[in-house]
Order: sequence, then C-alpha cells, then structure tokens
Amino acid sequence: MRNKRFFIVLAGALMFGVLAAVTVSKYLSSAQAYSKNLSKVAVAKVAIPLGTKIIAEQIMVVQFPKESTPDGAFDTAEKLAGRVAVMNIGAREPITESRLAPEGTSAGLSAVIPEGYRAMTVKVDDASGISGFIQPGTLVDVVVTIDPREGSGNQDPVSKIVLQNIKVLANGQNIDKPENEREANSVKAVTLQVTPEQAEKLALASTEGKLQLVMRNQIDQGDEKTPGVNKRNLLTGDVATPAPEPGSLKSEQPKSTAKPVHRSAPSTKPAAAPAPQPTPRASVEMIEGAKKRSVEFP
Repeated sequence: MRNKRFFIVLAGALMFGVLAAVTVSKYLSSAQAYSKNLSKVAVAKVAIPLGTKIIAEQIMVVQFPKESTPDGAFDTAEKLAGRVAVMNIGAREPITESRLAPEGTSAGLSAVIPEGYRAMTVKVDDASGISGFIQPGTLVDVVVTIDPREGSGNQDPVSKIVLQNIKVLANGQNIDKPENEREANSVKAVTLQVTPEQAEKLALASTEGKLQLVMRNQIDQGDEKTPGVNKRNLLTGDVATPAPEPGSLKSEQPKSTAKPVHRSAPSTKPAAAPAPQPTPRASVEMIEGAKKRSVEFP
C-alpha cells in the first residue's frame, strides 16, 4: 500500500516537473523572441529647451519595439552630444533628427532660424507690442503708418500692412515660450523671422514710419489684400459686423448682412399746376306742367 502511494506521488511530481519545464521553456523562447524585436532608442532624461546644445548626461537609452521606433531616432547618447535642439524636447521623449539643427550649428537663436531666412529685431512698446502678449512662435502682421513723399497728390499719412504671417523668434532675449503663456511679458524689442526681401521692407518701414504689430491666429495662414487707409478713407466710417467666436475660422464666422444706408436728397421738382376749372354758363329753370327742367345758354 505504501509503495503504491509512493509511486502515485512520484508520478505526480514528474508530471508537474515536466509541465513546469515546458512552461519555462516557452516563456524563455517568447522572451528571447521579444528581445530580438527591440531596438535601442535615445530619449531625453530631462527637458531640453530649444536652442540648447545637448550633452551626454541629458540622454538615456531605452528599449523600443522595432515597429514603434520613430524615424530618425538615435541608438547611443554619444551621437547626440554637441547637437542643438531646434524645438522643446520633453523628458522621456525620443530625440529624432527632425528636432535637431544640422551638425556644427551653434547654440542660441541662430540654431532656430530656417535656411533662407533671417532674424531681424524691431523696437516695440506696450501698444505696438500688444501689451507684451507677443511670445516666441506667435504669428503677426506688420502695419506701418508713413507720410507719403513730398510732391505727391496725397499729403495725408497712410497706414498699410506691409508684411503678413511673420513668425516671432524671440521677445526681448527670450527665445522660448514661457511656462504660463497667459501672462504678459513687457519687452522693448521683438525679433522676427523674415526673408531677405522682407528684411529690406521692414528696415525701410521702421526708419520712415511707425510700426505696429498685429497678432493673428496660429492656424490663419490667409493672405489679405488691403488698399491701405488715409484720413479721407478713415472718415468714411465702417459697417458693423457680427463678432465671431474666439478662435473660429473665417468659414465659421457669420456673414455680415448690414449694408450702408444712403439717404437721398429731398426732391426739388416743382409741383404740377392744378387743372383750370370750367367757366360756369348761364341757365334758366323752366316748368312745363308737372315737369321741371334746367336749360343752359351758351
């Protein structure tokens, strides 16, 4: 009886042992297959602001599934040392080639200027700088108020949009957005990203007239054609339009149905003369029996 129980226990132990061995073998096989499907990706250990030169201590290497590896990723921290970030990189975010300036670029403002563009600084105050709400990355239009040259037919100052959809690179000495973008930051100068041709216009406009920056929506890339305005146009007034919802697109805004009212001058046409009354003729009343009639004489 004891031998029978012993063999039963031994058989059960062998079965459980074989089952455990098979399970562990399958687990090791799947783990090995999963590890073969991983690749090394360099990510930011801490937040890296734009315009900053990256050092090896800011990088760590983690495992990513090959099908989820971002394009342009790096596999070692050494390949990233000395490169400059052209956008803010958050902690634990992969660092890719599209987020970096070309090799050899110096840190600072020059790293965030695209090829073919220039950075140009203009003076602003609380009014022309929209009370300090212009932050790096904001899109603005540039309006100039200028006096026409002497001898021209119009001697009134003219206001005109000369540049549109211009990106702000820096306000003051700050090239990064503040943590709280709702707070204004009063500055005396704003640096704009312009082409060489736009830089020439901006230089002349800032020398000959007064500049005003006009903030626009980030997704509004439209090109508005305006004729400009002088004193005569200004005094003609404007038509009231419905106020759009904050952040709404132009296609979503209500269309204005108001039309200017033109009052016509009172008519000065003389009134028509009354028709002449017929001249009354003489008449005689005649009685013939029971009848009575009136006879008119010419």
